[in-house]
Amino acid sequence: MPDPFRKSRAGAPAGFFRCEAAGLEWLRAAGGARVVWVLGVGDDHLDLVRLSPTRPTPDAARAFGRDLAATHDAGAAAFGAPPDGWPGDGFFGPLDAPLPMAAGHHASWGEFLAERRLRPLAGWLRRARAADEATLTGLDRLSDRLAGGDLDDDDAPARLHGDLWSGNVVWTAEGATLIDPAAHGGHRETDLAMLALFGLPFLDETLAGYQEVHPLRTGWRGRAGLHQVYPVGIHALLFGGGYAAQLGRLVERRA
Repeated sequence: MPDPFRKSRAGAPAGFFRCEAAGLEWLRAAGGARVVWVLGVGDDHLDLVRLSPTRPTPDAARAFGRDLAATHDAGAAAFGAPPDGWPGDGFFGPLDAPLPMAAGHHASWGEFLAERRLRPLAGWLRRARAADEATLTGLDRLSDRLAGGDLDDDDAPARLHGDLWSGNVVWTAEGATLIDPAAHGGHRETDLAMLALFGLPFLDETLAGYQEVHPLRTGWRGRAGLHQVYPVGIHALLFGGGYAAQLGRLVERRA
């Protein structure tokens, strides 16, 4: 076996690495998408099996889509629920500047997204002066719509990776393998919107494989921007630049 890969950070927030380890094991327990193996965890580090990346292929992408649908279908206790083995809030963002990601147990996705994601995000953006007033007002209106149930459907809570951008999918000889989750119970379209946000290779093949296992509701492509509001907002908060303008466009279309 290759030498373990160690993620480490002195002074990491309390529970940061143990939360990630719990998320990886929760995703693995679904029996769907491959997940990197955890070898050990401490307060300031996480030891993982070292992966050997290779080039993605259309066949591997389609298989990943089928496996990801199975992971989602394993479900969660509620919208906002943390992974089994972790009782508190999670984390979202880069290793050197993770932000708290509030857990909860909500019966509806809209209420969860409004109260645990978008309202906290709006507060952070206001305090940091990282978004203009039109965007912030739009975020407030969008949160009200979500909390009121305007955008809910009957999909049950899915078992989400939670930070499924393309960099957290490692292509190996065995297939696509998930790393660095922000795992929680949420809406399945959130993970798919994250894959689209930063351009997963062979995304159409992945989506085709997904729909072989779990067909998506009509109009899901048009809803991707709604699911991208939170991650783009976090990028606007942490990195500024064009992300603030992108956030404004996403919110304007949906508020």
